[in-house]
Amino acid sequence: MEKEGADAEYLSNKVFTFPQETNTAHVRLTTSRQNLGAVTVCFRSFTDLRRVHSPFSLATPSASNDFLITKMAVSDEFHLVARDKVASVFGQDYKLNTWHSICSTWDATSGLIQLWLDGKPSSRKFVSSGSNINGPIIIVLGQDQDSHGGGFDTKQSFVGMMSDVHMWDYTLHPCEIKSYSAQLAFTPGNVLNWRALEFHIIGRVLIEDNPNMC
Repeated sequence: MEKEGADAEYLSNKVFTFPQETNTAHVRLTTSRQNLGAVTVCFRSFTDLRRVHSPFSLATPSASNDFLITKMAVSDEFHLVARDKVASVFGQDYKLNTWHSICSTWDATSGLIQLWLDGKPSSRKFVSSGSNINGPIIIVLGQDQDSHGGGFDTKQSFVGMMSDVHMWDYTLHPCEIKSYSAQLAFTPGNVLNWRALEFHIIGRVLIEDNPNMC
């Protein structure tokens, strides 16, 4: 199936469901921004995967991992990537079959990257400084791009549910990240906004009602 163009009301109480391992199914997100000197990405996800998987992948022709969030097989480990440089963060209280709010920030000036899990920060780690993420940018949910727009691996695919995807072109203030995680009022993303998301679905990804909205 393929779906494109969603309005604010359409996704506000919806989730993307990725129901199976595959090297094809994903959601490609559209943005007009092609130069990023800083990034914040936030989303909520639910999965029972014990293996490596990458819910969010941003690639450019010069760097297939220009901004990447990967959950490792080890229960408390994440890999955060900017400009093809990796930082590992540990000690996160990550549980299976639980909705988690996941945010990551990176700034090209300082080179520092950080993970926020359910409103709790990781240590700040240095990855890469001095150069911006510069397009053409391709953003994918549910797969890890090993090439610009492709190179997907079934064993890195995301299986589960995702919602509330937002992206900003600056490092979001910690109070805003905590508000997002607590589902309080926050400033929507100015690069990607779940309430007005432009996207294409490729393969078996479903749009369903958010099971938390009762």
